[in-house]
This record gives sequence, structure tokens and C-alpha cells, in this order.
Amino acid sequence: MRIISGTARGTRLLSPGDISVRPTPDRVREAIFSIIFSRLGPLHGCKVLDLFSGTGAMALEALSRGATRAWLVDSGEEAGRIIPTNIENCHCGDRATLIRREAPAALGRLANDAPYDLIFMDPPYGRGLIPPILAAIDQLQLLAKAGLLVAESGLTDQVPDAVGRLDCLERRRYGTTNIHLFTPTIPKGQ
Repeated sequence: MRIISGTARGTRLLSPGDISVRPTPDRVREAIFSIIFSRLGPLHGCKVLDLFSGTGAMALEALSRGATRAWLVDSGEEAGRIIPTNIENCHCGDRATLIRREAPAALGRLANDAPYDLIFMDPPYGRGLIPPILAAIDQLQLLAKAGLLVAESGLTDQVPDAVGRLDCLERRRYGTTNIHLFTPTIPKGQ
């Protein structure tokens, strides 16, 4: 696994030694960032939130491509060992913050730095975590008005078309992974 583009291009990322972390494959990450670029353009100046960070690859890819700051949230022991090393290897220590907490518990604290232009969430598959976390993100207004939320799920996970003011614009399938793109609803007349 490596950073695909930007200032840290080609940097190899540490991967987990066990199955407790399921990193997004390079080809899926590349497809996701192609979609992000088509919707948001260059990421210069963007604030990124990466929930269930795992290796930190999504946030670090965004930082490599010009995002200003990233908050990486993961409570896992393996992630807590891997992410700091990957941040250091990508020379992003001054722009990346690791929060070692369960994602649902961290959301209230993350509201202090909101809104985020880009939010990633890749929770463990099959646990039904996406809908309640989307609801919390909506309630706390963590996603910027023109922002994009990218949720990864397993094929059998149920992901709604809308949660509060967050609407699913698009869904794509990559092997055993579904990608769901959410944006805030824009009220009529705005």
C-alpha cells in the first residue's frame, strides 16, 4: 500500500499484521479520489475527517493532494501503532492529528473544528454503524455545506438514501466494497 499522488506520492504505508484493520486497496482509493476531484476539485485548503482510519491512508492521501489539515480517528491498538508511523513517513505531522477514541464518542469533540470539507468513514462491516454515525454527523453539522462524505461498506450493509440533511448522491461497487457519496441537502432557493 502506498500514497498514490501528491507530495507524498510513492510513500509506502505500514499495513496491519492481522485482520483487525481492513485498508482500502490502492485501486479503490484511486477511484475514490478521482470522484472526489470531479466533485470538489483540488483539495487545497480542505479540512478532512477520517473516521475508522485504520492505516490513515485516506486522510494521508488527501493531505498529500493538498488538504490543509486532517483528523484521524481510530481506537484500535493496531491502528494506534500504524497511523503515527505513516503520518511521520508522509511528513504530515504538523497537519495530521490522531484521536485514539471510538468514532461515535469522538464526534462531539470533533465539532470544535467543524465543518469538514471531506469526511471519510470506513467502519467495520456488518455492524450497522453507518446510519447512526451519519445521523450524528448531520446533527452536529460536521460536514461543510459544499462538502462530501465518503462511506465504505460491505455488500450486505444497509446504507440509507438520506439521513437528516445528508443525501446519498451516488453509490459504486468495487469488488466486496460499496462506496456511498453523501452531501448536505441544499434548500430550494439557495
